[in-house]
Amino acid sequence: MSSLVFIGGGNMATALVGGVLARGRGAADIAIVEPLAAQRATLAARFPGLRCVGDAAQAIWDDATLVVLAVKPQQAREAVAALAGTIHAVPALLSIVAGVRAADLARWLGNYTRIVRAMPNTPALVGAGVSGVYVSPGVPNVGRAAAMEVLGAAGAIVECPREAMLDAVTGVSGSGPAYVFYFLEGLVEAALELGFAEGDARKLAYATFTGAMRLADDSPAEPATLRAQVTSKGGTTERALEALERGDVKRRFIDAVKAAAARARELGDAAGRD
Repeated sequence: MSSLVFIGGGNMATALVGGVLARGRGAADIAIVEPLAAQRATLAARFPGLRCVGDAAQAIWDDATLVVLAVKPQQAREAVAALAGTIHAVPALLSIVAGVRAADLARWLGNYTRIVRAMPNTPALVGAGVSGVYVSPGVPNVGRAAAMEVLGAAGAIVECPREAMLDAVTGVSGSGPAYVFYFLEGLVEAALELGFAEGDARKLAYATFTGAMRLADDSPAEPATLRAQVTSKGGTTERALEALERGDVKRRFIDAVKAAAARARELGDAAGRD
C-alpha cells in the first residue's frame, strides 16, 4: 500500500518523488496517478517499484497519509473531482497547484479542509528549490509532517502564517528563477558585445552569479553591505551601478515582483469563481 499518492506525474512531481526516494523512502510506498501512458512508462522506468496508475480509482487509499496534487491549474477541478469520494480518510492533501486556494479545493472536494498549499519553484528539479507553505487549521501532525517531508526533499521551506502570502511567494521565488535568467541573459549579451565568444561569455556570467551567491550564503552581511564592499570609490563597479541607478533598475525590479504577485491574486480570484 502507498502512503504517498501523487496526482499528476509531470516535472515537479517527478522532482519531488526523486527527492523523497533519495532521502530513503521506498518506491513501493509511493503511487502516481498519471493519465498519459507514455509518461507512466517513463516514471516506471525511472523509479522501479513505484506504482503508476491511469486514474485515481486505481490507486490504493487505505494506507495513504498524504495526497499531493501536482497538476496544471486548468486541470485542477477535474483532478479534484476524481478524489472527492476517496480522500476523506486521508490525513492531508498537499496542493502545489498555482493560484488555486484552499477554500476552493475544499469546496470541490465536498468540504475536505485538511489542505496544505505550497508554491515551490523550478530549482526543485535539481533539489535546490524553495517553497512557500501554508498549512490550513486542522491539518493533523501526520499530514503536516508528510507534506514537509515531500517539500523538504526539493529544497528550503518558508512557512506562511496566512494563505494570501503565497501570492507574494509566487512573485518573489515562484517567478524568481526567470528574473535570474533575465539577468544572466543581459550579462552574457554584454560579454558578447565586448568581444567574448559565446562559451566564454556564459562561463563568465554563470560563474560570477554562482560565486556571488556563495559569498552571500556564507556571509551574515546584508546584500547592500556586500555590494558596498565590492564598490570602490571612483572605480569600475561604481560607474556600472550609477548607470543602473539612472535607469531606476531596482525600483523597476521591485515593481515587476509586485506585478507577478498581483497576477497570482487574479488567478486565484478566477479559480474561485469556478
